[in-house]
Parts: sequence; C-alpha cells; structure tokens
Amino acid sequence: MSKGFFQVPTAINEPIKSYAPGSSEREEVLEQYRAYFNGNVDVPLYIGKEEIKTGNTKPMSPPHDHKHIVGQYHVAEKKHVTQAIENGLASRSAWADLTWEQRAAIFLKAAELIAGPYRAKINAATMIAQSKTIHQAEIDAACELIDFLRFNVEYMSQIYEEQPDSAEGIWNRVEYRPLEGFVYAITPFNFTAIAGNLPASAAMMGNVVVWKPSDSQVFSAKVIVDIFKEAGLPDGVINVVYGDPVMITETVLDSPDFAGIHFTGSTHVFKELWKQIGTNIHKYKTYPRIVGETGGKDFIIAHPSAKPQQVATAIVRGGFEFQGQKCSAASRVYLPKSLSEEILESVKKDVASFNKPGSPEDMSNFVTAVIHEGSFDKLAKYIDQAKNDDNAEVIIGGNYDKSKGYFIEPTVILTTDPKYTTMETELFGPVVTVYVYEDEDWSKTLKLVDETSEYALTGAVLSTDRYAIDEATKALQNCAGNFYINDKPTGAVVGQQPFGGARASGTNDKAGSAQNLLRWVSPRLIKETFVTPTDYRYPFLG
Repeated sequence: MSKGFFQVPTAINEPIKSYAPGSSEREEVLEQYRAYFNGNVDVPLYIGKEEIKTGNTKPMSPPHDHKHIVGQYHVAEKKHVTQAIENGLASRSAWADLTWEQRAAIFLKAAELIAGPYRAKINAATMIAQSKTIHQAEIDAACELIDFLRFNVEYMSQIYEEQPDSAEGIWNRVEYRPLEGFVYAITPFNFTAIAGNLPASAAMMGNVVVWKPSDSQVFSAKVIVDIFKEAGLPDGVINVVYGDPVMITETVLDSPDFAGIHFTGSTHVFKELWKQIGTNIHKYKTYPRIVGETGGKDFIIAHPSAKPQQVATAIVRGGFEFQGQKCSAASRVYLPKSLSEEILESVKKDVASFNKPGSPEDMSNFVTAVIHEGSFDKLAKYIDQAKNDDNAEVIIGGNYDKSKGYFIEPTVILTTDPKYTTMETELFGPVVTVYVYEDEDWSKTLKLVDETSEYALTGAVLSTDRYAIDEATKALQNCAGNFYINDKPTGAVVGQQPFGGARASGTNDKAGSAQNLLRWVSPRLIKETFVTPTDYRYPFLG
C-alpha cells in the first residue's frame, strides 16, 4: 500500500552523444561491436523464470555481412506459447497489485542502465542486428528507449493523478486498473526503442505481456531483456517467444484471456490480426484493445518559395538515413518546376559524397545494408522496373549488390506520372520517387498529395511563404498524423512529437504520450457516500 503521493523525477530527453573520432563513447561502442561480432550468443525463450532452449535454432547474421554468424535463437513450439500465456496470467495478480511507484522504479532503473553500463551494448547490438550506423543506433536504441521509459513513468503518474470532482458528502475516485488478461506485443525490426516500448508501456500500467520480437531483431531484443532483468522486472511479467508468427499469433488470439494487442508492423498483417480478433470476439472475456502503428508512404512537398538546399537536405536525410527503413521515411517528393533542377542537383552531389554502402563499423558510412534478402529483392525489382518504364527514370543511384551484404544504393526515381507505382507503394528502402509539378499547380498538387496514398503517417512541407504553409497545413490535415513544416518527415522525439498516423497507417494512439498508456488500463469509478439516505422519498413528492 502506498503511504504518500509521490512525484516522479522530471523526465528530460536523453542527450545524444556525438561519437566523434577520438571520443570515449566511440571507442567503447567499437570495442563492444567487435566483441559481439566475433562472439556467438545463444538466445533462449524467456518464459516465467525459465530460459528455455528448444534445440530448434535459427542463425543470426548482420545484414551487412550475411554469411557471418553472430549467434542463434531458439524457436518456440505451440506448447511454449501456451506456457508463456500461463506464466503471464499466473504473474498477473502480484504485478497488478504492486504499487505504481514500485513499477515506476523498475523502468526508471532500466532507463539509467541504458544511459550508463548498457549503452554500448544496446547500440552495438543494434548496429549488428539491424545494420544501423552509430548515429542511428544512438538516437534509437539508447536515447529513444530511455526517453520512452522516463516519459512514460511521468505520464503514468499524471494519469493516476487525474481524478473526478466530488460533490458534498460524496467522494468520487478513479482507479486505473490493468486490463483483465494479458497483452500481446508484436514488434518490428527497425527500431530497438519500439521493440522495448511496446511490451514495457503495457507492463508499466500493470499488465502482463507475451512479446514476439521480429526475427531480424532478436539480437538487440536479447539486450533489452537483460536490461529489464537487471532492473528488477519480476519473472513472468514480460514473456518472450520467437518463431513462426502465424502459429504464435493463432495460439495467443485463441486464448479467452487475450486482452489487447500492441503492434508495429505491416498494414496487411495488422488488418489480418484485426479480422482474426473479430472472428474470435465471442471467445474473449473482454473486448480486446487493438493498438497498431503500421505503414507509411510519407511525402515531402516543396513550395516555389522554398530554399533549394533545405529541400535537398530534407530529401537526403528523410529518405536515406537508415536506408529508408523507417515508417516515417520520405519516399514520395513533389517539387516545383522552377526549383527542381537545383534541388535534384544538390541531392545528387550529397549522394555522390556518400561512401558506398558498407558496414556500420566503418563510421564514415552514411548508409549500410537493408534488413534481409527479401527486402533487397523487392527493392531491386522496383528499381529495375523504373529503369525499363517509359514514364520513369533512375536519375541517382540505382545499383545494388547482395554478394556480401544486402546493399542498395540510395536511389532517386523521377516520374512523369504522379500515380506511378513507387509514388503509391510502400517500399521500405533507400528509394525516393520525385514528381515535378508546374508552379501554378501548387493547390492542385496539395490535393494530389492527399489523395495519392492509402497511408497517413508523416509528411512535410517546405516553404518561406506563410500563406502557402497555412494552405498546406489545412489541405493535408488528414494525410499525416505527424506533419512537419520546413523539416524532414522523420525523427519524432518522445515527449515532444507524439508519434502515430491514421488511415492505413494505424490507430494513431500516439506512442510516447499519455494517450497510448490510457489504452492499457480499464478505469474503475468508485463513488463513496458518507451519509447514506434512509428514505426513498424525494422533496418533489411533498
């Protein structure tokens, strides 16, 4: 039982380290990278207090050196998924009854562990598993995950503090109960921070979780588990399984105790999950919470008043950082004819200044590899198609090679068709498609931007004309949950830009905000009357 109204430490964004040549953090992360790269880690299932090694393993290899093996992970059978559910449910009562400040302390400690002794470990693991440069690993695996943990604790305290008014003789109070059952977290390969936040945010609010990380992110997911364990997270609160996503999901969604899903991944998969939950709805003890952030076909539109070099930088950073494998990455660009040549020439010069795609261990590399062969093959197919189509041409890049790593050269396609396939289809790679519009068609082009994609995640407008900015902000209000003015459409910061989109991009429950945490509680109103009536008659009866 709590014995006070506690104020949590004020959340602040974790400072980003530079990793400049000669810096101590650079040497530390490179040393850890080499230790992991030359080691062999054996990743078990984490179910209750057990670390289960099934013997059925799959190898883990860096995308930038796919023939090199850094370890293996054990694949779950159906019985293990059932065991994970049972362990979670067995742990639920004690975890839900633990006072909130004790839960908060665990995740605040996890944040401090990442900021300190685990920083090089989680960054190096992310560099290897997801082929991120050190800068991309630092802003994701270290800083963003720290921010999620710290800010979510602050948001949790604000939620608990929010209480209804009470009339004379009555005390109204609300308790924010965890969901009745367990939460299923499905996390993607591209952000270690998302992988940690999706199970942690639900658990922070008192829920127990079955977590299935992406097969392509198991290495850094293992570091997250290590951190949570050292922070004191009790056994059974977050149970981790890997393997066949269809089998795992069917087993989870077949349980009457399934209470919610926290998902980041593809739009198609999320829609199928929603359909499956609907089909099973009569099985469940409660209506499951469905929270998902899915795809994006994110845009940049430049007004004729925009500054060309600013637009070029937004394209290069927004489209090619982390090989375009962000759901927020810029992938369709609309340029005014009067500025298009100058902008594209600047983009060409910037891309020419990159090293060839290579290992993140070489910190002079701006781009590395895409995540796996399936992604590589898909991207190569679209690039080849653009080379052959009459209404498109590859004007920058267009080369690829998978002999050592899954390397796709940063590529810009110029099309005369605003509905060309790569203007509409999410590619999830370092491929940007550009459409040039007539300057006088600015307003028409805004309408085109709004109507082209099924997604509505992020977008950006660049302009020095405030009337044009206002027009774009209004015209594009429904096609981007995160809208950027005079900036690239990526890089949302926890506590500053809550992240999420609508349409086919998800439920827009805004990760990194109190809105998201509220999805993982079921409020109970308690009304206590101090002097209870003893006569049914009201004054109007005379």
